[in-house]
Amino acid sequence: MWKVGMSEEVGKALHAVVDRVNQAAARRPKTLPAVPPRLVAVSKTKPPDMVIEAYRKGHRNFGENYVNELVDKASNPQILESCPEIEWHFIGHLQKNNVNKLLGVPNLFMVETVDSAKLADKVNSSWQRLRAASTHKLKIMVQINTSGEESKHGLPPGETVTTVKHILSKCSALHFSGLMTIGRYGYDLADGPNPDFQALLSRRQEVCTSLQLPLEDVELSMGMSTDFEHAIEVGSTNVRVGSTIFGNRDYPNTPTPSPEKKSKVPTEEAAKKMERLTVTQQ
Repeated sequence: MWKVGMSEEVGKALHAVVDRVNQAAARRPKTLPAVPPRLVAVSKTKPPDMVIEAYRKGHRNFGENYVNELVDKASNPQILESCPEIEWHFIGHLQKNNVNKLLGVPNLFMVETVDSAKLADKVNSSWQRLRAASTHKLKIMVQINTSGEESKHGLPPGETVTTVKHILSKCSALHFSGLMTIGRYGYDLADGPNPDFQALLSRRQEVCTSLQLPLEDVELSMGMSTDFEHAIEVGSTNVRVGSTIFGNRDYPNTPTPSPEKKSKVPTEEAAKKMERLTVTQQ
């Protein structure tokens, strides 16, 4: 039932987003590094079938926000068999106690949310231990809290250079790929360029100047479903798009009570009606 309708929808939506990404890249000023933007399809809460369908349409980069969901999805037998070249991005908050579990994920391509030198050290040592037989470095990005919101994770912008310098000099198993931000939600572009994106651009310039890194070697992960085109136009090289490709997310709801339970356990609305009736009768 899913494959009849949803398969076609995922393919069309993915194709439309890829077109929009390419068009936005074409509008980018020539003064910016000519790095083709990468589209990360965020499959959070979506079933493996949707990932496989997008893969069959030619897509390879997928992102997940939660360690357990990524572990389950990346280890799914159907995905392992059908998507041998898939590249997984972890884009959610990473706690130190989940590092080992995350780094065991098959086809892990990049961790975009390293937000402290201590976390970088933990990821570095764990990668060295778990992949001792390999010389492959793990790609990571440093997450910056450009909006200053307490609800957002990420480094304070002023700590960007010192943290990147630490990773480059102390974390030999990691490959520093760039900077990432989420930014505030609902920004109105009628007010001008997104200040969070501008802040990340400034941090990249600061990193490259201070540490003598080529600008084109430091990626910028910024932009999601609502603003990825603007993000690309101002310099993003990595956008994270979920609902525009896969549809609204399916968060688990409280299980629906059985008919027997419904008759015994009133709903909140029914309980309020009963309460009003009791008060009236009194």
